[in-house]
Amino acid sequence: MAVTQFEAVDARRCFPCWDEPAFKATFEITLEVPSELVALSNMPVAEEKVNGVVKTLSFEESPIMSTYLVAIVVGLFDYIEDKLPDGTKVRVYCQVGKSSQGKFALDVAVKSLQLYENYFAVPYPLPKLDMVAIPDFVGGAMENYGLVTYQETALLYDDRLSSASNKQSVAITVAHELAHQWFGNLVTMEWWTHLWLNEGFASWVSYLAVDSLFPEWKIWTQFLEDTAAGLMLDALSESHPIEVEINHANEIDAIFDSISYDKGASVIRMLQSYLGAESFQQALALYIKKNAYSNAKTEDLWAVLEEESGEPVKDLMNSWTKQQGYPVIYANLKKHELELEQAQFLSDGSSGTGMWIIPVTLCCGSYNPQEKFLLKSKYHKLDVKELVSSHDPNNENGERFWIKLNVDQTGFYRVKYDDELAAGIRYAVQANKLSLMDKIGVVEDSYALSVACKQTLPSLLFLLSAYGEEFDYTVLSHVIVISRKIADVVMDATPELANDIKLFLINLLLSAAKKLGWDPKDGENHLDVMLRADLLVALVRLGHEETINEAVKRFNIFLNDRNTPLLPPDNRKAAYLGVMQTVSTSNRSGFESLLRIYTETDQSEERVRVLGSLASCPDKEIVLEALNFLLTPKVRNQDAIYGLGISRQGRETAWGWLKENWEYISKTWVASFLISRFVSAIVSPFKSSEKAVEVEEFFASRVKPSFERELKQSLERVRINAKWVESIRGEQSLADAVKELVHKA
Repeated sequence: MAVTQFEAVDARRCFPCWDEPAFKATFEITLEVPSELVALSNMPVAEEKVNGVVKTLSFEESPIMSTYLVAIVVGLFDYIEDKLPDGTKVRVYCQVGKSSQGKFALDVAVKSLQLYENYFAVPYPLPKLDMVAIPDFVGGAMENYGLVTYQETALLYDDRLSSASNKQSVAITVAHELAHQWFGNLVTMEWWTHLWLNEGFASWVSYLAVDSLFPEWKIWTQFLEDTAAGLMLDALSESHPIEVEINHANEIDAIFDSISYDKGASVIRMLQSYLGAESFQQALALYIKKNAYSNAKTEDLWAVLEEESGEPVKDLMNSWTKQQGYPVIYANLKKHELELEQAQFLSDGSSGTGMWIIPVTLCCGSYNPQEKFLLKSKYHKLDVKELVSSHDPNNENGERFWIKLNVDQTGFYRVKYDDELAAGIRYAVQANKLSLMDKIGVVEDSYALSVACKQTLPSLLFLLSAYGEEFDYTVLSHVIVISRKIADVVMDATPELANDIKLFLINLLLSAAKKLGWDPKDGENHLDVMLRADLLVALVRLGHEETINEAVKRFNIFLNDRNTPLLPPDNRKAAYLGVMQTVSTSNRSGFESLLRIYTETDQSEERVRVLGSLASCPDKEIVLEALNFLLTPKVRNQDAIYGLGISRQGRETAWGWLKENWEYISKTWVASFLISRFVSAIVSPFKSSEKAVEVEEFFASRVKPSFERELKQSLERVRINAKWVESIRGEQSLADAVKELVHKA
């Protein structure tokens, strides 16, 4: 198989060109290929001539487009096909024998294209759309005009063998890449500084499409996972603005990150929420029409939105795209006055100098009425007399007064409540008064404030205890991630309390886990299936013996019968991790069995699942063996990063392995962004300043532009972790708080 991937600046390696987004041209491509192979490009074939073992294919002339979107794919393929109402052919190509796995993506594609034609009020611009599953493809997917390429896991879905989370990610990825056919391909960013226009918008619009196709997935609530990722990265001083100056080709890869995608999409959601959905859509359609077949910069979009809405969009949004970081709003209630103060939030606990125009929303005691205003200064006072008086603090029903800022988490900022307001929020969580999005926002903010040493670990643990009766996947998925991070940090900070804290966290998740059990139930929904998988994995990682024993038992049945209903695809990750908890150098059978599963399957998702489990073993020797396996020909280069989920006990082993194999790793992955994943996965988990110095010294003479930013961010995370560890050690009330929480449970 031969496949091109030209983004960002590799078209110039294939043909002579001005290889920059603003130099658009039309393309006529001719290929000579072996007669038995399928050859594809951006446009349909205009003419085919067969001459013995070689055939010559001439493709139709393309519309005017940027060089990075030109594509060629040659190989042996099966395909399935559908059509848009106007007759445009849509196809999914994959390896021979796998075409049935393309049906789901094909269906999503056809429906998404129609949805975008309506939303952008512009028809799909090309005469065909092909989507191709590539077995070895370093990016998740690439939006080449009319010929979209995907990793197999991002396009193929098998009813019997794929998990619910894989189904969801296929839908989102397909919707994302097809959104680019308008936002990116038809209207292209002028220069790489405006990359976020492509990626932030495609991310945001993909959720819009998937929400329309699968409303039962609550995908906008799940979008907060993206927002959380953007907030986490942007709280580092080594972050960067959404719009970042690009001066050299080798700087481009580094900005394909959570800032361009997740923060980009989140500030768009914030703006849409502020302007209103209808006004926003009309402006976008106008922007696409105005700039079709040419290039645009961020300011062009703001100008159209400002004109349509009559709001100061440019001033408002410049504060979010041109400066790094985001604010935290400190909220204090003094009698009937709510005092608000904004400051830049940084995970290391310091305060930056940034100032934002913040679309603030808030509600008191219920979601009606709500206050909305733009916070343009550092301080603001709000008279909440009427709102407060309608909620008698001495209410006989035992209801407490509460105020929630950033309603439904539409704003890209955090909130720190004073003690009284924080107690009200905790009550609102426990009494189920908050929306799912607000429950997520509250716990995410509290966790981030704890890491930054702006609030204590006990206050975070008491807040978490309010989620004990929560059964919603969208909320619990955040609680699970935070629980795991807490369990990890206390092992470093206060190992003597680690078991009790783990016990508290296990109890927190247990009622939901028991309710769902291991076995799928008739009629359960997509989110329940995903929640079961997440809960089982979390309980295994927290060391819950009952779950680990059940995992091993079901794994052994599965080994003898790969079709057993006792271990459906969704639960396999938990089983594999459970097995690896029992593996050691003297008891290797589970490890060998997983390697056998890896070798025998041709399903990409299953391989990734196995790889993601191997290095989670507590035995350092096995961790080393698992890491060495990643460098063998049995593992595709694109998949090696999935094997870097290393156990706490294996951290030092992994660091030694990285240093020893650095020359090989840096040569093998130097041309891709994956090299930065090796660095972040192995460096970030450390929690001491001494280790940060050691890592810095090692990379002093080895750093390259392709991973320099990631290395700096990883080192900053290590120092933040070290600071958090010290802070936890100094918390006098922690032991008593833990005792109380465990006793309560």
